Amino acid sequence: MFRVLLFLSLPALSIAADFTLSDIINRVRSHNPMLKAARMAVEEARGRQLGSGRLANPEFGYGFQNQSNVSPQTGVFSIDQAFPITRRLSLEKQLTSQLVGAAELEVRDAERRFIAEAQSLAVQLLSLTQQRALRQQQTALASKLSEFVRGRAKVGEISPLDAAQAQVDAQRLLLETRKLETSSVSLQGQLKPMLGLKPSDSLTLSGDLPSLTVPGMGAGWMRRADYQLAQTKIAAALTGKDLAKARRMPDVTAGLFASREMQDVTPIHRERTGFLGFRISIPLPFWNRNQGEIAEKTASAERARLESEALGNQIISEAETARREMQANADLADETRNKLLPLVIEQTDKLEKAYEGGQTDLLTVLRAREQRLHLEAAALDAVRDFHLARIRYEAATGKHAPALPTTSAAATKR
Repeated sequence: MFRVLLFLSLPALSIAADFTLSDIINRVRSHNPMLKAARMAVEEARGRQLGSGRLANPEFGYGFQNQSNVSPQTGVFSIDQAFPITRRLSLEKQLTSQLVGAAELEVRDAERRFIAEAQSLAVQLLSLTQQRALRQQQTALASKLSEFVRGRAKVGEISPLDAAQAQVDAQRLLLETRKLETSSVSLQGQLKPMLGLKPSDSLTLSGDLPSLTVPGMGAGWMRRADYQLAQTKIAAALTGKDLAKARRMPDVTAGLFASREMQDVTPIHRERTGFLGFRISIPLPFWNRNQGEIAEKTASAERARLESEALGNQIISEAETARREMQANADLADETRNKLLPLVIEQTDKLEKAYEGGQTDLLTVLRAREQRLHLEAAALDAVRDFHLARIRYEAATGKHAPALPTTSAAATKR
């Protein structure tokens, strides 16, 4: 669900946006300004691909020599073209194609990170909404108790100090609610730019958080964009190594040349001649066989392989840690809601009735209410932490921005 309302004001057009948690994913993909900029890197790579794997431009030459007593006037035209005798051009084309795939994977990885960050902010905002609702409920109860105590104090049945203490407790809860509102403003300020909204736009998150379900660990993390990017870097490094080997033999140059000669034999007789020729230049790789670049690319390929292995282990660790955090928070929320909280609520209700009957003091009631509030807030925090861990798990496994099969296949093909 995604609703957008437009309000036209004199200075600018403002937007009131209402999102659910599931809307965040597509909104980040389509409106995040950093992603829009990142996608231009793909176009840059494609531009480099257009100029790769092509022959060098031919060279045209012209030479002129005026006649002398011993040599005729000569004009020489030539055209030369360099040709590789190795697979250099095809390897250059293959390498730039892999780099295009790498750029696309970098964008997908940026999507993964931005989606996870935006979802985390959204979960925190939804959790703050629930916390504010809890504080407001507790504030209403505290205000009701304060009115009851004030009425009893006026007729002299209880101490005025109890009335003052009840009012202080109600004000304390109201202050906590305002602090939560301040935190919500800060989180909205971080989330709006990620959704392509202006600071003046209104942002509302609706709906509830999903149920607490712990997913099983699978091998889907191998589709994560940065892991596929690491595989692409290995393939590109190996291609770069092959390209360095192909550059051991420089290009061969072949060309045609034609000459037009003119010589004054006598004052009244001029002789014209000319010729057509072919030439070839073959470099001899005696002193430089590109050993330095070959050694560099060999080391780069090994480094890329080791980085890929390290990244794979890191992803597995991140996903498994997030799953364990999810399970721990789900157990904590269940135990708090279904075991501890019912007991505290029952005890608080008994104490409130006992206080109304004059059988206990106000401080005991307030302490019981504070304990109940603490447990209810702790249950909401456990739910929030569960979903934050779930987002980390989904980001670790690349659920919302996996590498596209066509992209990864094209990028790693050798």
